[in-house]
Amino acid sequence: MSYFYGRLFAREPRMRALFPPAMGTQHDRFFHALTRIVWSQDSPEELTRHLGALGRDHRKYGVLREHYPAVETALIATVRTFAADVWTAEAEDAWTRAYRSAAATMIAAAGREGSGRPPWWVAEITGHDRRDHDLAVLTLRPERPLPFLPGQYVSVQTARWPRVWRTYSVANAPRPDGSISLHVRARPAGWVSGALVRHCAPGDTVLLGPAAGTMTLEPGSPRGLLLIGGGTGLAPMKALAEQAAGTGREVRLLVGARTERGLYDLAELRRLESASARLRVVPVLSRSPGGPGGLHGRIPDVLPGFLDGVPGWEDHHAYAAGPVPLVRRTVTALQRHGMSLSRIHHDLLAAED
Repeated sequence: MSYFYGRLFAREPRMRALFPPAMGTQHDRFFHALTRIVWSQDSPEELTRHLGALGRDHRKYGVLREHYPAVETALIATVRTFAADVWTAEAEDAWTRAYRSAAATMIAAAGREGSGRPPWWVAEITGHDRRDHDLAVLTLRPERPLPFLPGQYVSVQTARWPRVWRTYSVANAPRPDGSISLHVRARPAGWVSGALVRHCAPGDTVLLGPAAGTMTLEPGSPRGLLLIGGGTGLAPMKALAEQAAGTGREVRLLVGARTERGLYDLAELRRLESASARLRVVPVLSRSPGGPGGLHGRIPDVLPGFLDGVPGWEDHHAYAAGPVPLVRRTVTALQRHGMSLSRIHHDLLAAED
Protein backbone atom coordinates (compact mmCIF):
# COMPACT_ATOMS: atom_id res chain seq x y z
CA MET A 1 0.00 0.00 0.00
CA SER A 2 2.87 2.38 0.70
CA TYR A 3 4.25 1.66 -2.77
CA PHE A 4 0.82 2.16 -4.35
CA TYR A 5 0.22 5.55 -2.75
CA GLY A 6 3.79 6.60 -3.51
CA ARG A 7 3.18 5.86 -7.21
CA LEU A 8 -0.19 7.61 -7.12
CA PHE A 9 1.04 10.82 -5.50
CA ALA A 10 4.17 10.93 -7.66
CA ARG A 11 1.94 10.84 -10.74
CA GLU A 12 -0.79 13.14 -9.38
CA PRO A 13 0.55 15.26 -6.47
CA ARG A 14 -2.73 17.18 -6.22
CA MET A 15 -4.56 14.02 -5.18
CA ARG A 16 -2.65 14.01 -1.87
CA ALA A 17 -5.02 16.74 -0.65
CA LEU A 18 -7.94 14.29 -0.84
CA PHE A 19 -6.45 12.06 1.86
CA PRO A 20 -5.91 12.41 5.62
CA PRO A 21 -2.56 13.53 7.09
CA ALA A 22 -1.80 10.05 8.50
CA MET A 23 -2.25 7.30 5.92
CA GLY A 24 -2.05 4.13 8.05
CA THR A 25 -5.80 3.62 8.35
CA GLN A 26 -6.27 4.56 4.70
CA HIS A 27 -3.77 1.85 3.69
CA ASP A 28 -5.76 -0.76 5.61
CA ARG A 29 -9.11 0.34 4.22
CA PHE A 30 -7.96 0.40 0.62
CA PHE A 31 -6.36 -3.03 0.93
CA HIS A 32 -9.56 -4.39 2.51
CA ALA A 33 -11.68 -2.89 -0.28
CA LEU A 34 -9.34 -4.27 -2.93
CA THR A 35 -9.37 -7.80 -1.54
CA ARG A 36 -13.15 -7.71 -1.24
CA ILE A 37 -13.44 -6.72 -4.89
CA VAL A 38 -11.15 -9.59 -5.90
CA TRP A 39 -12.99 -12.21 -3.83
CA SER A 40 -16.40 -10.96 -5.00
CA GLN A 41 -15.74 -11.47 -8.71
CA ASP A 42 -17.95 -14.58 -8.64
CA SER A 43 -20.78 -12.72 -6.83
CA PRO A 44 -21.63 -9.93 -9.29
CA GLU A 45 -24.78 -8.70 -7.52
CA GLU A 46 -23.02 -8.37 -4.17
CA LEU A 47 -20.03 -6.74 -5.86
CA THR A 48 -22.25 -4.20 -7.63
CA ARG A 49 -23.94 -3.24 -4.35
CA HIS A 50 -20.58 -2.87 -2.62
CA LEU A 51 -19.06 -0.81 -5.41
CA GLY A 52 -22.14 1.40 -5.60
CA ALA A 53 -21.82 2.17 -1.89
CA LEU A 54 -18.12 2.95 -2.33
CA GLY A 55 -18.80 5.27 -5.25
CA ARG A 56 -21.45 7.18 -3.32
CA ASP A 57 -19.22 7.39 -0.26
CA HIS A 58 -16.27 8.72 -2.28
CA ARG A 59 -18.23 11.88 -3.06
CA LYS A 60 -17.56 13.28 0.40
CA TYR A 61 -13.80 13.04 -0.23
CA GLY A 62 -14.05 15.08 -3.43
CA VAL A 63 -13.24 12.13 -5.71
CA LEU A 64 -14.06 12.89 -9.37
CA ARG A 65 -14.32 10.82 -12.53
CA GLU A 66 -10.94 12.10 -13.75
CA HIS A 67 -9.16 10.68 -10.68
CA TYR A 68 -9.86 7.05 -11.55
CA PRO A 69 -7.32 6.62 -14.43
CA ALA A 70 -4.45 7.69 -12.15
CA VAL A 71 -5.53 5.11 -9.57
CA GLU A 72 -5.64 2.46 -12.31
CA THR A 73 -2.09 3.23 -13.42
CA ALA A 74 -0.71 3.13 -9.88
CA LEU A 75 -2.65 -0.03 -8.98
CA ILE A 76 -1.55 -2.04 -12.02
CA ALA A 77 2.05 -0.94 -11.51
CA THR A 78 1.90 -2.01 -7.87
CA VAL A 79 0.43 -5.45 -8.52
CA ARG A 80 2.86 -6.00 -11.39
CA THR A 81 5.80 -5.17 -9.10
CA PHE A 82 4.74 -7.32 -6.15
CA ALA A 83 3.57 -10.27 -8.28
CA ALA A 84 6.48 -10.12 -10.71
CA ASP A 85 7.25 -13.83 -10.49
CA VAL A 86 3.75 -14.82 -11.67
CA TRP A 87 2.77 -11.76 -13.71
CA THR A 88 1.66 -12.29 -17.30
CA ALA A 89 0.02 -10.29 -20.05
CA GLU A 90 -3.16 -12.24 -19.33
CA ALA A 91 -3.03 -11.28 -15.66
CA GLU A 92 -2.54 -7.62 -16.52
CA ASP A 93 -5.47 -7.71 -18.91
CA ALA A 94 -7.68 -9.32 -16.25
CA TRP A 95 -6.72 -6.78 -13.58
CA THR A 96 -7.22 -3.89 -15.99
CA ARG A 97 -10.66 -5.07 -17.07
CA ALA A 98 -11.71 -5.75 -13.47
CA TYR A 99 -10.59 -2.32 -12.32
CA ARG A 100 -12.27 -0.49 -15.19
CA SER A 101 -15.50 -2.36 -14.59
CA ALA A 102 -15.37 -1.50 -10.88
CA ALA A 103 -14.54 2.14 -11.63
CA ALA A 104 -17.44 2.44 -14.07
CA THR A 105 -19.85 1.09 -11.44
CA MET A 106 -18.58 3.53 -8.78
CA ILE A 107 -18.67 6.50 -11.16
CA ALA A 108 -22.23 5.68 -12.23
CA ALA A 109 -23.40 5.32 -8.60
CA ALA A 110 -21.80 8.63 -7.65
CA GLY A 111 -23.45 10.30 -10.63
CA ARG A 112 -26.90 9.05 -9.68
CA GLU A 113 -26.41 10.12 -6.07
CA GLY A 114 -25.09 13.52 -7.09
CA SER A 115 -28.32 14.45 -8.82
CA GLY A 116 -30.35 14.29 -5.61
CA ARG A 117 -28.19 14.40 -2.47
CA PRO A 118 -25.26 16.49 -1.22
CA PRO A 119 -21.92 14.74 -0.62
CA TRP A 120 -22.08 15.75 3.06
CA TRP A 121 -24.26 17.54 5.60
CA VAL A 122 -23.23 20.24 8.06
CA ALA A 123 -24.66 19.38 11.49
CA GLU A 124 -24.72 21.38 14.71
CA ILE A 125 -24.04 19.64 18.01
CA THR A 126 -27.10 20.46 20.12
CA GLY A 127 -26.38 18.03 22.95
CA HIS A 128 -23.21 16.56 24.45
CA ASP A 129 -23.91 14.20 27.35
CA ARG A 130 -20.70 12.82 28.88
CA ARG A 131 -21.69 9.39 30.24
CA ASP A 132 -18.18 8.33 31.29
CA HIS A 133 -14.63 9.64 31.10
CA ASP A 134 -14.29 8.18 27.60
CA LEU A 135 -17.89 8.07 26.38
CA ALA A 136 -20.41 10.65 25.25
CA VAL A 137 -23.86 10.67 23.68
CA LEU A 138 -24.06 13.43 21.07
CA THR A 139 -27.21 14.92 19.57
CA LEU A 140 -26.72 16.45 16.14
CA ARG A 141 -29.07 18.53 14.02
CA PRO A 142 -28.20 18.51 10.29
CA GLU A 143 -28.80 21.75 8.42
CA ARG A 144 -31.00 19.85 5.96
CA PRO A 145 -32.84 16.51 6.23
CA LEU A 146 -30.45 13.55 6.28
CA PRO A 147 -32.34 10.43 5.20
CA PHE A 148 -31.49 7.21 7.04
CA LEU A 149 -33.00 3.97 8.26
CA PRO A 150 -32.68 2.63 11.81
CA GLY A 151 -29.65 0.34 11.95
CA GLN A 152 -27.59 2.43 9.52
CA TYR A 153 -24.46 4.47 10.25
CA VAL A 154 -23.03 7.81 9.14
CA SER A 155 -19.44 8.98 8.74
CA VAL A 156 -18.30 11.99 10.74
CA GLN A 157 -15.56 14.57 10.20
CA THR A 158 -14.59 17.11 12.87
CA ALA A 159 -13.08 20.55 12.40
CA ARG A 160 -10.11 19.36 14.49
CA TRP A 161 -9.13 16.69 11.92
CA PRO A 162 -10.02 17.68 8.33
CA ARG A 163 -10.27 14.82 5.80
CA VAL A 164 -10.39 12.21 8.57
CA TRP A 165 -13.75 10.42 8.62
CA ARG A 166 -15.02 7.74 11.00
CA THR A 167 -18.31 5.87 11.03
CA TYR A 168 -20.82 5.81 13.90
CA SER A 169 -24.20 4.15 14.07
CA VAL A 170 -27.26 6.34 14.49
CA ALA A 171 -28.84 5.60 17.87
CA ASN A 172 -32.42 6.57 17.11
CA ALA A 173 -35.27 6.10 14.68
CA PRO A 174 -36.06 9.17 12.52
CA ARG A 175 -37.39 12.10 14.57
CA PRO A 176 -39.72 14.92 13.54
CA ASP A 177 -36.98 17.52 14.09
CA GLY A 178 -34.45 15.55 11.99
CA SER A 179 -31.91 15.26 14.80
CA ILE A 180 -29.77 12.17 15.31
CA SER A 181 -27.89 10.75 18.29
CA LEU A 182 -24.49 9.07 18.27
CA HIS A 183 -22.84 6.99 21.00
CA VAL A 184 -19.09 7.67 20.87
CA ARG A 185 -16.35 6.05 22.93
CA ALA A 186 -12.92 7.71 22.71
CA ARG A 187 -10.45 5.11 21.48
CA PRO A 188 -6.74 5.18 22.30
CA ALA A 189 -5.16 7.38 19.61
CA GLY A 190 -8.61 7.76 18.03
CA TRP A 191 -8.49 11.12 16.30
CA VAL A 192 -12.18 11.55 15.56
CA SER A 193 -13.56 9.72 18.58
CA GLY A 194 -11.27 11.65 20.93
CA ALA A 195 -12.28 14.96 19.36
CA LEU A 196 -16.00 14.14 19.61
CA VAL A 197 -15.82 13.06 23.25
CA ARG A 198 -13.28 15.51 24.69
CA HIS A 199 -13.09 18.55 22.43
CA CYS A 200 -16.62 19.14 21.13
CA ALA A 201 -19.49 21.02 22.77
CA PRO A 202 -22.99 22.26 21.92
CA GLY A 203 -22.78 24.87 19.19
CA ASP A 204 -19.87 23.21 17.38
CA THR A 205 -20.43 21.77 13.93
CA VAL A 206 -19.32 18.56 12.23
CA LEU A 207 -19.70 17.13 8.75
CA LEU A 208 -21.80 14.01 8.18
CA GLY A 209 -21.58 11.66 5.22
CA PRO A 210 -24.65 9.92 3.78
CA ALA A 211 -26.18 7.06 5.74
CA ALA A 212 -25.05 3.56 4.78
CA GLY A 213 -25.36 0.00 5.99
CA THR A 214 -27.70 -2.92 5.42
CA MET A 215 -28.53 -3.88 9.02
CA THR A 216 -32.13 -2.67 8.71
CA LEU A 217 -35.51 -4.23 9.45
CA GLU A 218 -37.36 -6.09 6.73
CA PRO A 219 -40.42 -3.97 5.86
CA GLY A 220 -43.73 -5.51 6.83
CA SER A 221 -42.23 -8.57 8.51
CA PRO A 222 -44.24 -9.66 11.61
CA ARG A 223 -41.45 -11.82 13.02
CA GLY A 224 -40.03 -11.25 16.49
CA LEU A 225 -36.65 -9.61 16.96
CA LEU A 226 -33.60 -10.47 19.01
CA LEU A 227 -31.37 -7.39 19.26
CA ILE A 228 -27.86 -7.79 20.70
CA GLY A 229 -25.62 -4.82 21.43
CA GLY A 230 -22.26 -4.77 23.19
CA GLY A 231 -20.58 -1.50 24.21
CA THR A 232 -21.49 1.34 21.86
CA GLY A 233 -22.87 -1.35 19.54
CA LEU A 234 -26.00 -0.60 21.54
CA ALA A 235 -26.59 2.44 19.32
CA PRO A 236 -28.02 0.72 16.21
CA MET A 237 -29.91 -1.78 18.40
CA LYS A 238 -31.62 1.08 20.23
CA ALA A 239 -32.61 2.62 16.88
CA LEU A 240 -34.07 -0.70 15.71
CA ALA A 241 -35.92 -1.12 19.03
CA GLU A 242 -37.46 2.33 18.67
CA GLN A 243 -38.61 1.51 15.15
CA ALA A 244 -39.98 -1.91 16.08
CA ALA A 245 -41.79 -0.54 19.14
CA GLY A 246 -44.33 1.08 16.85
CA THR A 247 -45.01 -2.08 14.85
CA GLY A 248 -46.29 -4.39 17.60
CA ARG A 249 -43.45 -6.87 17.09
CA GLU A 250 -42.04 -8.86 19.97
CA VAL A 251 -38.58 -7.44 20.73
CA ARG A 252 -35.89 -8.63 23.13
CA LEU A 253 -32.87 -6.39 23.50
CA LEU A 254 -29.75 -7.87 25.11
CA VAL A 255 -27.32 -5.18 26.28
CA GLY A 256 -23.80 -6.45 26.94
CA ALA A 257 -21.28 -4.84 29.29
CA ARG A 258 -18.60 -5.90 31.75
CA THR A 259 -20.15 -4.21 34.80
CA GLU A 260 -23.13 -1.99 35.63
CA ARG A 261 -21.01 1.06 34.86
CA GLY A 262 -20.94 -0.06 31.22
CA LEU A 263 -24.74 0.16 31.01
CA TYR A 264 -24.41 3.84 30.16
CA ASP A 265 -27.84 4.15 28.50
CA LEU A 266 -29.91 1.87 30.74
CA ALA A 267 -32.14 4.67 32.06
CA GLU A 268 -33.15 5.63 28.50
CA LEU A 269 -33.71 2.00 27.61
CA ARG A 270 -35.95 1.48 30.63
CA ARG A 271 -38.06 4.47 29.58
CA LEU A 272 -38.38 3.01 26.10
CA GLU A 273 -39.28 -0.35 27.61
CA SER A 274 -41.97 1.16 29.83
CA ALA A 275 -43.57 2.78 26.80
CA SER A 276 -43.46 -0.41 24.70
CA ALA A 277 -45.45 -3.35 26.05
CA ARG A 278 -43.72 -5.85 23.75
CA LEU A 279 -40.12 -4.73 24.37
CA ARG A 280 -37.97 -6.43 26.98
CA VAL A 281 -34.51 -5.06 27.85
CA VAL A 282 -32.08 -7.60 29.31
CA PRO A 283 -28.69 -6.44 30.67
CA VAL A 284 -25.93 -9.06 30.33
CA LEU A 285 -22.92 -8.45 32.57
CA SER A 286 -19.76 -10.53 32.14
CA ARG A 287 -17.90 -9.46 35.30
CA SER A 288 -20.64 -8.85 37.85
CA PRO A 289 -24.08 -10.28 38.68
CA GLY A 290 -26.75 -9.44 36.16
CA GLY A 291 -29.21 -8.10 38.74
CA PRO A 292 -33.02 -8.29 38.56
CA GLY A 293 -34.12 -9.18 35.05
CA GLY A 294 -30.54 -9.47 33.86
CA LEU A 295 -28.06 -12.22 33.04
CA HIS A 296 -24.51 -12.97 34.15
CA GLY A 297 -21.89 -14.11 31.64
CA ARG A 298 -20.76 -13.36 28.12
CA ILE A 299 -23.53 -12.91 25.55
CA PRO A 300 -22.48 -15.84 23.31
CA ASP A 301 -22.43 -18.12 26.37
CA VAL A 302 -25.83 -17.13 27.77
CA LEU A 303 -27.64 -17.05 24.42
CA PRO A 304 -28.59 -20.77 24.24
CA GLY A 305 -30.28 -20.75 27.63
CA PHE A 306 -31.95 -17.42 26.93
CA LEU A 307 -33.31 -18.55 23.57
CA ASP A 308 -34.77 -21.70 25.09
CA GLY A 309 -37.06 -19.43 27.11
CA VAL A 310 -38.28 -17.50 24.06
CA PRO A 311 -41.33 -19.11 22.41
CA GLY A 312 -40.89 -19.49 18.64
CA TRP A 313 -37.35 -18.10 18.63
CA GLU A 314 -36.62 -20.10 15.46
CA ASP A 315 -38.73 -17.61 13.48
CA HIS A 316 -37.08 -14.54 14.99
CA HIS A 317 -34.57 -12.34 13.22
CA ALA A 318 -31.38 -11.54 15.13
CA TYR A 319 -29.32 -8.35 14.86
CA ALA A 320 -25.90 -7.94 16.50
CA ALA A 321 -23.48 -5.02 16.85
CA GLY A 322 -20.44 -4.25 18.98
CA PRO A 323 -16.78 -5.26 19.09
CA VAL A 324 -15.89 -7.53 16.16
CA PRO A 325 -14.96 -10.56 18.34
CA LEU A 326 -18.29 -10.31 20.18
CA VAL A 327 -20.30 -10.13 16.96
CA ARG A 328 -18.46 -13.09 15.44
CA ARG A 329 -18.91 -15.25 18.55
CA THR A 330 -22.56 -14.25 18.76
CA VAL A 331 -23.21 -15.21 15.14
CA THR A 332 -21.51 -18.56 15.75
CA ALA A 333 -23.56 -19.18 18.92
CA LEU A 334 -26.81 -18.40 17.11
CA GLN A 335 -25.96 -20.72 14.23
CA ARG A 336 -24.95 -23.56 16.53
CA HIS A 337 -28.24 -23.21 18.37
CA GLY A 338 -30.12 -23.65 15.12
CA MET A 339 -30.83 -20.15 13.82
CA SER A 340 -30.49 -19.83 10.06
CA LEU A 341 -27.71 -17.54 8.90
CA SER A 342 -30.26 -15.79 6.65
CA ARG A 343 -31.97 -14.52 9.83
CA ILE A 344 -28.80 -13.12 11.41
CA HIS A 345 -27.86 -9.54 10.54
CA HIS A 346 -24.74 -7.49 11.32
CA ASP A 347 -22.51 -4.79 9.84
CA LEU A 348 -18.97 -5.91 10.62
CA LEU A 349 -17.57 -3.53 8.01
CA ALA A 350 -18.68 -0.51 10.04
CA ALA A 351 -16.32 0.22 12.90
CA GLU A 352 -15.46 3.37 14.74
CA ASP A 353 -11.84 4.42 15.39
